[in-house]
Amino acid sequence: MKLILREYNLKLKHTFTISRESTDFQPSLIVELQSDGFSGFGEATSNPYYHITVPMMIQDLEKIRTIIESTENETPEVFWAKMHPYLKDDMFALCALDLAYNDLYARKKGKKLYELWNYTTERNPMTDYTIGIASIKKMVSKMQELPWPIYKIKLGTKEDIEIVKELRKHTDAIFRIDANCGWGVEETINNAVELKKLGVEFLEQPMKADNWEAHKEVFKHSVLPIIADESCIIEEDVAKCFNHFHGVNVKLVKCGGLTPGKRMIEEAKKLGLKTMVGCMTESTVGISAIAHLLPQLDYVDMDGALLLAEDIATGVTIKDGIVSYSDLNGTGVTLL
Repeated sequence: MKLILREYNLKLKHTFTISRESTDFQPSLIVELQSDGFSGFGEATSNPYYHITVPMMIQDLEKIRTIIESTENETPEVFWAKMHPYLKDDMFALCALDLAYNDLYARKKGKKLYELWNYTTERNPMTDYTIGIASIKKMVSKMQELPWPIYKIKLGTKEDIEIVKELRKHTDAIFRIDANCGWGVEETINNAVELKKLGVEFLEQPMKADNWEAHKEVFKHSVLPIIADESCIIEEDVAKCFNHFHGVNVKLVKCGGLTPGKRMIEEAKKLGLKTMVGCMTESTVGISAIAHLLPQLDYVDMDGALLLAEDIATGVTIKDGIVSYSDLNGTGVTLL
């Protein structure tokens, strides 16, 4: 098996702002694995909140290049378990590698990933489209630029309720709110009351990730469901979220890929938690991998490629929130 690493700096259509940062470019690593005439592709983006850079991921993968390239025809589960000890401190790199291996494995089997997993796609959820923090005028213009059935609105400002009230005047779409750890307990409970009136479906990670007492208090009193994001990173976190959140948002780059992501979703379902997968502004490479988990999800946020000025791959396509699969096997990705 041959390992190929490619570094990209993905330009965004608009400056993307959340409660803690703004960005115009998204650095990204694409991993390609070649074997027996087939190629599999995976992706992980950099993230300052988790102190992850593309050069760091490349360095960590180069250290074990020989081990990666000497592996052939293992199942994705065995491959992930073999790689995890080397990459346990860089789950982003492990994700890119795991996605590429899952893609390669399915292509060799002559199947799409969801077919390999025996998932049926008739009830796939629609994806939301994210509106980052900006002036109200700019946020409205972003919605008008791309009319959509579900918007995920980034908040964490002093005027959050006013923002949603104004946006509501311009669309009947479902709203989801992501405060990215920007609120406190009373603020969350009070905001939930007002936001429910404004057609908000749920709140995502309103408070700091490690404030479990606060999460439990909000869980008891919020009139809206609360979905964990920054509080649910790896497999062990799913059980912690029980009785603290109503659901979990699994991010493949944070948990180490599709292989553990599937296990996290299964665990959440057993605990009666709502299931969601989110993206980290990946290109169509990473987004296409997420698409194969759709049959297991209640909600999905896989708009990363839609936020880019220019994509680097083809794969799944998204129109009006509805995801359509590529005709190709695996994740269906081709690099441009």
